[in-house]
Amino acid sequence: MFKKLLASVGIGSAKVDTQLVSDQILPGEEVRGKVVIQGGGSEQQIDKINLFVMTEAVREKDDRKVYEKVTLGSFVVGESFSIREGESKEVDFQFRMPVHTPPTLGRTKVWVQTGLDVPSAIDPTDKDFVRVLPHPFMKTVLDALTNVLGFHLRKVEMEYSRRHRYVQEFEFYPSNEFRRDLDELEAIFFMQEDRVEVILQIDRRAKGLGGLFAEALDMDENFVKVSFSRTDLERGPAFIAEELRSVISRYS
Repeated sequence: MFKKLLASVGIGSAKVDTQLVSDQILPGEEVRGKVVIQGGGSEQQIDKINLFVMTEAVREKDDRKVYEKVTLGSFVVGESFSIREGESKEVDFQFRMPVHTPPTLGRTKVWVQTGLDVPSAIDPTDKDFVRVLPHPFMKTVLDALTNVLGFHLRKVEMEYSRRHRYVQEFEFYPSNEFRRDLDELEAIFFMQEDRVEVILQIDRRAKGLGGLFAEALDMDENFVKVSFSRTDLERGPAFIAEELRSVISRYS
């Protein structure tokens, strides 16, 4: 009984270690691995194994920036079982990485967090950071902006948005082509199975007195939504760049 009481407050309890087949992942791709549970100082009941895909986002609170943990997806692995003192168990798993998982560019971090649901105990947890590559749709648009149109990526960060909750924002310096017209360009991606929607924030450079007034009143920014289907994206970065050039030129 004494050992069980100790286990219920997290002393001598089970430990968990999640091992991924690969720590480099594409959104929408299948993730495989195993959860290794090592029994502690007494037998314990494990109701379930929880896997969470996590990131963090910056949010303004009381004129300061704080980082909040964001759950991108959650999965239950295996069934209820008990693990004896000192026993080791392995549970294989596979799940599909959410298609909206942000790539780990700039300050963006993504990890898989594992927890054991243990009745009346402190849940043992494990945290495994992964490298997430841009989804192929997103990569095509980014290649169009940087490699074809010449924009320079300045900053990438997950942020809280009152309208869209949590988004990954890409900030670009203008290319030579748009340097006289733009101060910066920002992009937010919304991934879907067969398309990508991109919200562009086009920040015009102040020109003349009217431009200075517009800048002072935050009227120099335009928000434009563009959408590219799988068929569009399969035509490659050069095609997407022409579509983006047309949109940016119209609002710059």
